[in-house]
Amino acid sequence: MKTVNGQEIIQLFESWSPKKLACMENDPIGLAIGTLNKPVNKVLVTLDVNEAVVDEAIAQGCELIIAHHPPIFRRLANIRTDNPAGQLYEKLIKHDIAVYAAHTNLDVANGGVNDLLADALQLENRSILEETYAEDVLKLVVFIPTANAEELREALAKAGAGRLGSYEACSYTSVGEGRFRARDGANPHVGLIGELHVEREVKVEVVFPASLKNRLLKAMLNVHPYEEPAYDVIRLDQQTNIMGLGRVGYLPQEMTLHEFAEFVKQQLDVPTVRVVGDLQSKVKKIALVGGDGNKYIYTAKRAGADVFLTGDMYFHTAQDAQAIGLQIVDPGHHVEKVMIAGVAKKMAAMCKDKNFTVEFVQTTIDTEPFLFV
Repeated sequence: MKTVNGQEIIQLFESWSPKKLACMENDPIGLAIGTLNKPVNKVLVTLDVNEAVVDEAIAQGCELIIAHHPPIFRRLANIRTDNPAGQLYEKLIKHDIAVYAAHTNLDVANGGVNDLLADALQLENRSILEETYAEDVLKLVVFIPTANAEELREALAKAGAGRLGSYEACSYTSVGEGRFRARDGANPHVGLIGELHVEREVKVEVVFPASLKNRLLKAMLNVHPYEEPAYDVIRLDQQTNIMGLGRVGYLPQEMTLHEFAEFVKQQLDVPTVRVVGDLQSKVKKIALVGGDGNKYIYTAKRAGADVFLTGDMYFHTAQDAQAIGLQIVDPGHHVEKVMIAGVAKKMAAMCKDKNFTVEFVQTTIDTEPFLFV
């Protein structure tokens, strides 16, 4: 097993939940406090960072906290240690505990907060509620001697090209002839200086997400035998890696709104929920957004949801939902706590695959501020 530093852990985390997925303007994600440039043996995973959570991290000997809700949400004018926020930051710094926040990027990520909520509710045949991220598709067209074509195709596939749905290593090859004359100063792989040379070549074409462009070109240049390879990169009129906020799916079996509300309480471990709608109506198609999803009521309605599950529902927004015939179940914002076990399990598995020696601890602190009486 390998001792790991904080930067390596976060690089691994961001391969799953990259910052580019964040869908809130100026979302304060990333390293909030401390440094990642240090050895990390134990990581505490939490929804929120408060004094009790920090004390737990200290007691557990954690060098890093991964949180969903950023501990510094707005730009600071100062850090005063005579107020609660300043005292919290001071304690973290004095005990050399770094805090990393993954907010809306973790909401959007596959297997992130919204998928974890959908898992808990056993939703089937899922789709994205609101698309927030997509990558353009590019095509690399490269000409190479026939003898080197297979090595090129393998290198491009290894770099991530040619993945289409459930297929990988997809490419297209056509045969032709390449012509060139090497001038003085050249060092041609084939042919002679000053003579027109004809080489039997193939044209290899592969598609790939735009984010892989530099990696693909590097892979191509590393295996191509020519000093000056001939290639084109073409932007296609399609997108891939489409991701977004919220999920829409179907319950395994139809139930009444009242039964669904009870099911939510059980599955999401909450003592109570707020409901808008007819408790005896039948429901099956569910839309959900973890946290505050007030602005998505019309999106949920257009998706054909029988019920929209989200937290922090405003009074007038609830009235608007009622007016358009959309039923609401509000279990509160704190149900995002599903990320604690989800992130700890995911990261432990990813680190094990990398042979990293690091432990992920799930917080035992309940950061729900509300009491239900």
